[in-house]
Amino acid sequence: MKPQYKPIPSDEANLFKAVLQENEKEFEYPWHYHPEFELTYILTSHGVRYVGNSIENFREHDLVLVGSNLPHCWINSVEHHQPSSNAIVIYLKKEFADCEWMKTNEFAAISRLFELSQKGIKFEKSVALKLKEHFFQLLSASPFEKMMLLLQILHELSRTKKFHALCDHGFTYDLNTSNNERINIIYKYIQTHFQQKITLSDIAAQVHMSEEYFSRYFSKVMKKTFFEFLNEYKINRACKLLIETDKQVNEICYDAGFESIPFFYRQFKRFKSWQPKEYRSKYKKAVLQTG
Repeated sequence: MKPQYKPIPSDEANLFKAVLQENEKEFEYPWHYHPEFELTYILTSHGVRYVGNSIENFREHDLVLVGSNLPHCWINSVEHHQPSSNAIVIYLKKEFADCEWMKTNEFAAISRLFELSQKGIKFEKSVALKLKEHFFQLLSASPFEKMMLLLQILHELSRTKKFHALCDHGFTYDLNTSNNERINIIYKYIQTHFQQKITLSDIAAQVHMSEEYFSRYFSKVMKKTFFEFLNEYKINRACKLLIETDKQVNEICYDAGFESIPFFYRQFKRFKSWQPKEYRSKYKKAVLQTG
């Protein structure tokens, strides 16, 4: 399950670049990696974000720092009326984190931030909103001003406790694994068929493997079984419906692809630590607090 290598065009004289990605429909890159650190601020769009073996929903003001060569992608929702997919993305060369001055006391916190980014870091919405203006200023500032703005952003991110790491403990990835397209085939199949019963035979056939080989292969690479991965995807679909609709929990259970209400509740508790109604209530409260 090897991601695609994505080259990031840049000026050799620059340690980083900030770009505004404007897409009419969806983000263009499948599961991919690159040596640059990537800090992404989602301006518009929503869908599912994959970082390593992490699966989470994303929407406006999603702010994530991805470490060097950590596979990732943002896949837009397939629903109609999807807004344009816009984001401000900062690519930082690996040399930025390896600079001698990053080893000094003044930059110790930022250096730790880069270390933690190897698991992926998701910052809370309040942190993103606080830094939003800085991200826009980066797009038009002079080179010196860009550096000052970037350091301010990294300083704020290194000081906040409003974040969580994305990848499960112990996740590593072998970039030399063959079969570049397999993980994208799996993602797309799940996205299209999650409301149907997906068997091991179904998914193994998509990547031309036996059931037994696929099961071992997936668990070894992703550090979780395929059905853990699939149920996590469905729970994130359920969270999206809890947030965006007034549907009853039992209806959401079936819309998210679950066949059993008790099993849905157990899986929801496992992945989100709350029950569905509690999750909906806490989200609404958080939205009111952040304006």
